[in-house]
Amino acid sequence: MNPVEVVRGDGPLILGLPHTGTHVPDGILAKLNARGRVLADTDWHIERLYDGLVANATTVRATFHRYVVDANRGPDDASLYPGQNTTGLVPVTDFAGQPIWTEEPSAAEIAERKAQFHAPYHAALAAEIERVKAKHGVAILYDCHSIRSVIPFLFEGVLPDFNIGTNNGTTCDPRIEAAAVDICAASGRTHVLNGRFKGGWTTRHYGRPQDGVHAIQMELAQSTHLATEAPPFAYDEGKAATLRTTLASILGRLVALAPELKR
Repeated sequence: MNPVEVVRGDGPLILGLPHTGTHVPDGILAKLNARGRVLADTDWHIERLYDGLVANATTVRATFHRYVVDANRGPDDASLYPGQNTTGLVPVTDFAGQPIWTEEPSAAEIAERKAQFHAPYHAALAAEIERVKAKHGVAILYDCHSIRSVIPFLFEGVLPDFNIGTNNGTTCDPRIEAAAVDICAASGRTHVLNGRFKGGWTTRHYGRPQDGVHAIQMELAQSTHLATEAPPFAYDEGKAATLRTTLASILGRLVALAPELKR
């Protein structure tokens, strides 16, 4: 299976989908324990949630699961949140802090996974960013994520519905950040800017507003679009329909902003 799927669009917007993939090669699957094989930390149905929300967007989607290697972690495995619980480039626990392997991956195995999965995904994403920027003079990367709304190992209490990350305003023009915040606020849902999730490695690595590349991460609480945040992690059409309206407004506003970002 190809580690990355790219659908090219003619517009200035790129949707990154690093955590929707569920493919685990047989040799790796054999080393996951029963808990790991549930793949609970998938960004369930995010590709479906965003499908068709805005015309002419490019999508770059990882097909492999984050337990194989996390496409939203740096290749050096540096912590995104020093001093806080998190998971690494190749997670050894799930989001509940529980082991997922019968045999943890060796350094050699991790290096192989980086070469086979992580590197091709980011090569494709980087290529699309350059292509879009060459065409429009600007590229906007919107990184699409979701997570369970209650995970005590990672954060206290209940996560807001919308979690906007711009690494404290460094990864995009302020107008992009403001647009996302304003639309989330108008929806009447709970939201936060640069709260527990400030943007992963993808947002921080590619977001260079001074060079015309703007990146923003949206982490959605899965309670906004799933029937239940437990197996089988079913998609809820009714919840999703309401959410898609807000997400479409955000993406549409970002596309409309693109010409202004060149000035």
